[in-house]
Amino acid sequence: MSADREEGVSSREALRVWARVAVQSFGGPAGQISVIHRIVVDEKRWLSEDRFLHALSYCMLLPGPEAQQLATYIGWLLRGVRGGLVAGGLFILPGFLSIMALSVLYAEYRELGVVAGLFLGLKPAVMAVVFEALLRLKRRALKGRFDILLAGLAFVAIFFFQIPFPIIIIGAAVAGVLGRSAVGESFRTHGAHPDVAAQRPSLRTAGWTALCWLAIWSVPFVILFVAVDPQHVFVLEAVFFSKAAVVTFGGAYAVLSYVAQQVVETYQWLAPGEMLDGLGMAETTPGPLIQVVQFVGFMGAYRHSVGLDPLMAGVIGAIVTTWVTFAPCFLFIFVGAPFVEYLREKRALNAALRGITAAVVGVVLNLGIWFALHTLFGDLESRDVGPARVLVPTFGSLNWTAVFIGTGAVLALFKWKWGMMRTLVGAAIAGVVLNLAF
Repeated sequence: MSADREEGVSSREALRVWARVAVQSFGGPAGQISVIHRIVVDEKRWLSEDRFLHALSYCMLLPGPEAQQLATYIGWLLRGVRGGLVAGGLFILPGFLSIMALSVLYAEYRELGVVAGLFLGLKPAVMAVVFEALLRLKRRALKGRFDILLAGLAFVAIFFFQIPFPIIIIGAAVAGVLGRSAVGESFRTHGAHPDVAAQRPSLRTAGWTALCWLAIWSVPFVILFVAVDPQHVFVLEAVFFSKAAVVTFGGAYAVLSYVAQQVVETYQWLAPGEMLDGLGMAETTPGPLIQVVQFVGFMGAYRHSVGLDPLMAGVIGAIVTTWVTFAPCFLFIFVGAPFVEYLREKRALNAALRGITAAVVGVVLNLGIWFALHTLFGDLESRDVGPARVLVPTFGSLNWTAVFIGTGAVLALFKWKWGMMRTLVGAAIAGVVLNLAF
């Protein structure tokens, strides 16, 4: 069987595989990308390693959830637009249902010990899952000393100097083109075979595809502007999160920094600190981390229900927010992927995309450390050290329960070779027991 198989994948087989990917997609983008790689590349051998990395590099350029867009891209490669819709839609569905249920629990029952214990146990376990996935990403993405150099520079740039994610990605692409020959590494195409070379895409088709998805994206606006006042919370959420969907590069952590101030201070949809609770939900449920915005949409509508039952308003707010967040993702893939595939044998493009892939390892390392610090410590201080800014934990605020559960999760994954689901379930049970006991 070809390592770049684009034909012969039945609809039933694709549906089964993408459903399996969806329910296992824990651990943020690093863990989710690892799950897709393990199933699609290692087990099914539907794509080669380099073809997978080519698609991943393009998705990293886009605003929004890179793992969901990667699933959509691969689904499109295998089964066309229908395959992309199935892969991308299924990737969203488990997380949407999970966060909807958790949002209701949070709004109505957050003080219950069982609910608090669940979050207490899952956060440190997800921290371990993220670092395990990071090691897998490192092994397949860093193929030479120049890749390692780019990953290190990307980590330093974002962790110590808070350089914006898009600038890091652009710099990595330029460095990939200009710097690889200087260190004696050859350009390397992403594994495309001549017999599967992509056809030149049609600009007319791309234009009609873009118009179609822009119309789909606008459906909530048309309905809401007719049904409610333009200043209603549903309309405000639709407008705000549509804007967030196209400017927040770097996934959910970029959303966290961009959205948190607005939703707390300007719109007052969340109380201070609640964004991290929402991020914890997204970290510990299947699906993309950017699904955290669904929690924001739910809580904003729940608190500003204006004549509706609060729970009903929250559900509508969550649906509207999810719709305007993910509709652009399908637009970016279905319009852009044909051009990326057509150009995949261009040496300069592949060098740029390989540079981006290497830099992403450093960015994911930053995300893992950020999440670990916020999981293990209750108090963090930002300090300036020359031109750099460093997060310094207050060691007196160390959460020993999180350390205990996190250590157990690390042992389960790395030493005892437990699966991810078994580890997460064990950590959740431990969190509930310890919270109720102490």
